[in-house]
Amino acid sequence: MIQIKDCYKTFGNYQALENIHLKINKGEFIVFLGASGCGKTTLLNIIGGFESFDKGEIIIDSIPYTHKTKPKDCIKIFQDYALLPWKNALDNVLFALQAKNIPKKEAKQIALHYLKLVHLDKFQDRFITTLSGGQKQRVALARALCVNPNILLLDEPFSALDNFTRNTLQNELLNISKTLKTTMIFVTHDIEEAIFLGDRVIIMSPNPGKIVADIPIKINKIDRYGLDFLDLKREIGAYLKTYRFDMNYVI
Repeated sequence: MIQIKDCYKTFGNYQALENIHLKINKGEFIVFLGASGCGKTTLLNIIGGFESFDKGEIIIDSIPYTHKTKPKDCIKIFQDYALLPWKNALDNVLFALQAKNIPKKEAKQIALHYLKLVHLDKFQDRFITTLSGGQKQRVALARALCVNPNILLLDEPFSALDNFTRNTLQNELLNISKTLKTTMIFVTHDIEEAIFLGDRVIIMSPNPGKIVADIPIKINKIDRYGLDFLDLKREIGAYLKTYRFDMNYVI
């Protein structure tokens, strides 16, 4: 479980996050949604220990972390893939396992398992420069999952992809989440993506960044054009419209 208590973050004179309280259960898929500048990525980075915070407390699996410590077994996937272009798909995944001192033969078996999980086992020898955007993101996902993280952070990983590829990877990510039971925290600007992926959608507002709603997603997600899906999309859209610029609301 992740517990965030009264978390604040400033950049100079700018209050990026204020009074953040949040609990995330083990194995949940949580989506941060909100306008640009509302602190989604900052909060994601704070949870992963990639960004410090000014005050408050973060507790992960009963272990408290301060602004100077970093949680273990927490991996982040970036928008730009952060892959090594001079290596092939298999070697990019193996790269993550080298730091774990796993024997070479075992590491290769693990890497191939996760490439197969993202449907890229037949592309293991292809260099990164020859892969499509969607394939690159699959390699990044396999590399992150192969080290068996407790928490996987995803910062708009599908934003640069075409709609068809994005929907395909959303389906695959959701299936992987259900299979591995990894806690996933996902940042997006896309309401439909948030509803489809999330067990809960955390809506944030800017100036300063605050959590204004925590919406459980209990509808059938198979039909993105079903009435329940569209009604929830309208409800979340109304939240985003209300809190996009208002700085003086009360939660």
